[in-house]
Amino acid sequence: MSKKVIIMTAVAGLVSFGGAFVFAWLSRPSPASGPPEPNQPTPVVDISPSGESQQETDAASVAREPSGSVKRALTEQQLKNLVQDVRLKMQEYNDRLEAIAMRERRLQVAHNVLKEDIESLENLRIEVASAIANLKTERDNLIKSRLEIDQKEKNNLISIAATYDKMDATGASKILVSMCKPQVSGQQTAGDAGRKSTSYDDAVKILHYMTERTKAKLLAELATSEPVLAAGLCQRLKQIVEGN
Repeated sequence: MSKKVIIMTAVAGLVSFGGAFVFAWLSRPSPASGPPEPNQPTPVVDISPSGESQQETDAASVAREPSGSVKRALTEQQLKNLVQDVRLKMQEYNDRLEAIAMRERRLQVAHNVLKEDIESLENLRIEVASAIANLKTERDNLIKSRLEIDQKEKNNLISIAATYDKMDATGASKILVSMCKPQVSGQQTAGDAGRKSTSYDDAVKILHYMTERTKAKLLAELATSEPVLAAGLCQRLKQIVEGN
């Protein structure tokens, strides 16, 4: 009898406790509706099971952190890029060296050509200087060899030549030979001796002012008896210069 009372009392207590719990749950106040206050973080309600949330978090961590194979692949790619950059720099450096070498070769060729041109110009300068010196020497010799006749002397020579024109060619030639003969000696020609003889030059001057007919006869006569003297007189006649 006592056991039944105890059991019934226990059941009644559990029923009353359960009813009180249900009444309390049904009568709890609802949360106030309205916009959330500013600067207040919005609560995040994790409705997923704790196991799935943990798995997603782990997956995100794995995605953010590369694995060992990925790290190794990245390192190899970086190394390849570095090697390629180094090769490009070396090729650029070699191209610059080749360009500099080509420029140096061109400069050397230009230097050689310029050196040859300078040598040619120097040789030409020497030749021109030598030619000018020879021309000056010839001009000086020509000046020295000229037989000048001034105006005062010209009148006297014309008068003497007129006298020779009245003579026969044989007599005139003998006089001219006498004027020139003493100065011709040894291996000297009449022209060489005449250049050093005043009498020889006087004979040439007189012959210069003779008429063409008398001059021709006299030279023909001298060509028969004194051919060397005749040739010297003809050469010397070309060197006569009349002064003003």
